[in-house]
Amino acid sequence: MTVAADSATGAASLVQSVDWLAIAPPVIAASVALLVLVADLFVAEHGKPLLGYGAVAGLVAALAMLLPLRAGDRSTFCLTGTTQACSYTADHFALVIQALVLGGALLTALLSLGDTRKLPAGEFWFLLLSSAAGAALLPAARDLATLVVALEVASLPAFALVGIKRGDRRSSEAALKFFLSSVVATAVMLLGVSFVYATTGTMHLTEIAARLDDVPAQFETLAEAGVVLTLVGFAFKTAAAPFHFWVPDTYVGAPLPIAAYLSVVGKAVGFSGIILVTVIAFPSYADVWGPALAVLAALTMTVGNLAALRQSATRARSAVRLLAWSSVGQAGYLLVPIAAAAYSSDAQIGSTVAYALMYAVVNLGAFAVAALVARTHPGNRLGDYRGLYATRPLAALAMGFFLLCLAGLPPGIIGLFAKVTVFSSAVDAGLGWLAVVMAVNVVIALYYYLQWTAALFRTPEPSPASDEAPAAPVHRVPAPVTLAIALTAVAGITLSGAPQLILRFATLSLF
Repeated sequence: MTVAADSATGAASLVQSVDWLAIAPPVIAASVALLVLVADLFVAEHGKPLLGYGAVAGLVAALAMLLPLRAGDRSTFCLTGTTQACSYTADHFALVIQALVLGGALLTALLSLGDTRKLPAGEFWFLLLSSAAGAALLPAARDLATLVVALEVASLPAFALVGIKRGDRRSSEAALKFFLSSVVATAVMLLGVSFVYATTGTMHLTEIAARLDDVPAQFETLAEAGVVLTLVGFAFKTAAAPFHFWVPDTYVGAPLPIAAYLSVVGKAVGFSGIILVTVIAFPSYADVWGPALAVLAALTMTVGNLAALRQSATRARSAVRLLAWSSVGQAGYLLVPIAAAAYSSDAQIGSTVAYALMYAVVNLGAFAVAALVARTHPGNRLGDYRGLYATRPLAALAMGFFLLCLAGLPPGIIGLFAKVTVFSSAVDAGLGWLAVVMAVNVVIALYYYLQWTAALFRTPEPSPASDEAPAAPVHRVPAPVTLAIALTAVAGITLSGAPQLILRFATLSLF
């Protein structure tokens, strides 16, 4: 009887309870994705737009479920026994990043509502929601297996979204390049994960941190290799140099809303992964990943800004290419506080979170205006924006504001404050040389941001001759696109008026 009772007790201890409220945001996004895919089989062609509105409603519901979790004190899928390691934790860091990625997916959906006429609606919305579900899962993941699964759930649908324009050779090439380079990065990351597991015998991040503090000498090199290789996959997602080569062609070949999605949500996924594995799992190897990330930050911001300078106003799709290279440069700034955390404290991570929130709002706004301009100028050259104020004054004012935010100039106060916060994190950590590199790059970026801003208010010029078939004039702006521009503009103005709304994350403990 005693043996039987002990067996029953042991079996009961292995049964884990699931906190459904904690996992509600990604679960809702995934469930709506499946509903949309099934509904597509039964909805007539004229009813396909309803699928898009259903996807928007699902993302709004997922965002709403973050409110009951705002205390940041829920965990689930935890180990039973003496250790309290969990696979899913809805702490403040996870909630902030989930709000960012779900909000970014929502704005992407709004931009896509009026632009899916030539795309398979059911597949498009299913892929977007599936990717958003993976992106929402990743910041809450607290073991390497869940991190890898979440990363791939966020990435695999993105490959298909990039190449979803049927019959478009540029789109297909972009998707193939994105896919092949991502597969290589993922393979390298999985090798690193296997090295870490071989060294520690566990997948949970907190358990890894405890066991890496006392690695036998014969496993030291294996552990260091695992740390470095694990970071490679996440560095690829952030478009950090030299893993950035896929960015310009992918952004140009993808539908514009998907390029916006990759620039914000894809980047948030990568940075979340880097933060989790460095700060939570690998703190004892800060002397390895700290200098590596500092060098990556300097290289990334320099490569991105110098390449952005080379964009010609008459080159086809030069506006999207400039935004693509700009996003590479911005990735360098985002890496600075993470590198600084290796030299000072985990509190520096808040600067990356604050900067990411600012960047998400204004960069999505810039892509929203680019999507608007592309409706009448499919070439989307920088020259097509000259004199935009004469034809669409509100769109020109919004675009000018977004570019000034990215440059860090008034009235884009939030961009300036966010850059100062990142700059201060480098100085406080003793990385003076990195602060100097960042300051130089900020000055370089001023040139192309101000040049584009000035063009918006110049006298219009006739468009250059093009071998493309001219698009039919579009006089009426789709309401969802207008709403996306308005939401991002209002959010940017609000943050510039009250920067403490996001800058407070730079001083809070997020874990």
